Amino acid sequence: MLIGIIVFLSLSFLILAHEAGHFFAARLFKLKIDEFGFGFPPRLWTKKKNDVEWSLNWLPFGGFVKIAGENDRILGETEKLEGLPEEERRHLFLFQKPWKRAFVVLAGVIVNFVAGWFLLSTVFMIGTPQLLLVSGTQSGSPAAIAGFKGGDLIEDFKTSEDFIAFVNAHRGEEVTVAVLRDGERLEISVVPRRETKADEGALGVFLAESGVPRLGFFRALWTGLIEAGDIFRAMVVSFGIIIKGIILHGSIPEGVSGPVGIFAVAQEAGKLGLVHLVQLFAFISLNLAVLNLMPFPALDGGRFALILVEKLRGKPISVTAEAWINGAGFLLLLALMAVITVRDVIRL
Repeated sequence: MLIGIIVFLSLSFLILAHEAGHFFAARLFKLKIDEFGFGFPPRLWTKKKNDVEWSLNWLPFGGFVKIAGENDRILGETEKLEGLPEEERRHLFLFQKPWKRAFVVLAGVIVNFVAGWFLLSTVFMIGTPQLLLVSGTQSGSPAAIAGFKGGDLIEDFKTSEDFIAFVNAHRGEEVTVAVLRDGERLEISVVPRRETKADEGALGVFLAESGVPRLGFFRALWTGLIEAGDIFRAMVVSFGIIIKGIILHGSIPEGVSGPVGIFAVAQEAGKLGLVHLVQLFAFISLNLAVLNLMPFPALDGGRFALILVEKLRGKPISVTAEAWINGAGFLLLLALMAVITVRDVIRL
């Protein structure tokens, strides 16, 4: 229950941080902000300060920012706004130069990347103990038959090299391996294969090492930045594979999870310690950055793509085309999230 609350609050914070990126970027260019909302309507409380309406809403998840003139073109308000005095128009999103609009649109992505970087750096500053985990087993292998399962934490061994050396030294002999599963200590007896074929291990178990050494402040910041960049690039490639699978095969890869799946993963991460939760939130923040950067309608990346097209053409695409693109993209995004959520619930 506690981990669930932490995950909920952390996801809300990361979404709010994303929206704050748009807010402060707009403020940088002296744009008018209509509203900054905590959560989503219906409204619970509002207060106007410094020409911004601050609202607290009943659906307490994330938030939003409304920048004046941001959506007025689609709403058919362009001619009305063009009739305003120059002093007022210079504070509206619609009348900004493309590079300024692009920066405001991408500011949320930048904030999520920076948040992921600092969270990873925090993990490196704290450090985590070396752990050896079972990530899976080969079908029909001694490990599968003995009852090893993905997620088992192998005790008494810190590295895969040490564990493999132990197993190889006892081929054909019964050994007992202690594992931690769902907070319970189990002892599993297994006999490693005496002879193995190609792509076959003595136990037939896939191993994953977890843990990072503790680093000094500046080295942790640098290492966190490098790690964030590597994860960001890997996620971009992964999203490309996901999109390719949807287009070519009409299916979503098994490893893709939505909010429900994230809660399940967080429960497992929480069992390993708070620092592992921080690491998970770093991955989620970087994931949000990559997701929003995708050139998909209704996402920041899609809005940036439209601004880029406008810059290349010398004029924006038609209002009707933009409305259809954003509307269709939003519906597809909702459908995709619904499918992923249903699949996550079925898994649970």
